[in-house]
Amino acid sequence: MTSVLWLGAIAIGLAVTVAGSKSAVADATKLAAGTRLPPFFVGMTLLALGTDLPEIANSIVASYTDNGDVNVGDSVGSTITQLTLVLGVLSFAGLKVTLGDRGSRLLKGQQATAWLTAAALLGIAVLVLDDHLGRLDALLLIAVWIAGSRFVYRATRTDPQLSLDEPVSNRMLVVGQLLVAIVAIGAGATLAVSGIIELAEVWGVPAFIVAFFGASVGTSLPEGIVAYTALRRGEGALAVGDVLGSSFADATLSISMGPLLFPTVIDGDLALTAALVTAGAAGIVALLLGRGGELGRSGGGILLLVYAASWPLLL
Repeated sequence: MTSVLWLGAIAIGLAVTVAGSKSAVADATKLAAGTRLPPFFVGMTLLALGTDLPEIANSIVASYTDNGDVNVGDSVGSTITQLTLVLGVLSFAGLKVTLGDRGSRLLKGQQATAWLTAAALLGIAVLVLDDHLGRLDALLLIAVWIAGSRFVYRATRTDPQLSLDEPVSNRMLVVGQLLVAIVAIGAGATLAVSGIIELAEVWGVPAFIVAFFGASVGTSLPEGIVAYTALRRGEGALAVGDVLGSSFADATLSISMGPLLFPTVIDGDLALTAALVTAGAAGIVALLLGRGGELGRSGGGILLLVYAASWPLLL
């Protein structure tokens, strides 16, 4: 009976997440149009932080309850899930995942975000060597996100803006709608993740592995839905920006929010292996992005193989 109840909680949480994600894409697109912020940067920061709320919430709750492995497993696991599984499924399914042209500011920003994510993960590998994540570690990772976001903005700020058929008549209303959507995304995905974790405990599966391979899929669902919706709307830069930006946020902000408030003990060996594997995956993504144009089915297939290769390396 307990398993059935948690399965119901997961289903409800995912339904709320899907609805909130669709609304967030529409509102973020409206807000980006007519501003000085390029679509990719909006996806990388504003939208990415919204869809990253589940990981951030999980980080805080896990650290508060002294379950640091759940925080690290979910944050690092979400990074590789979004970079490989989400991008891989979307492109392999035939959706037009367009990248910047070679030499363009957009492509430079996309590649820079992937390389910054890889660098942040290598930093995590160093920080977890003492089996502990504390406030200083968290502040360092937050500083990396701030500096990295500023660097990407400088690389993409001259990109053309999003266009709308009609101008936004009530910007504050759109902001309010976006905030409601973000809260819905966070609440829904958090409920779904809680159900996944509880089921793992009932079934006796190790917490770090469940968080890395199980909870990360749940918390990455908003990015997948948002990217899918954006691609269907023809907003490729927004979609790729959200996926790459969320991955960068997972490797910096989400993993650090919990320890910033509640320093925690972790399994350094598992965290080290996961961080190195994911850093390698981020590097492969950066190299694939360097081709520019469209990611395509072949690129999607490569990303899916990279994700599949992480299983035997960590199990």
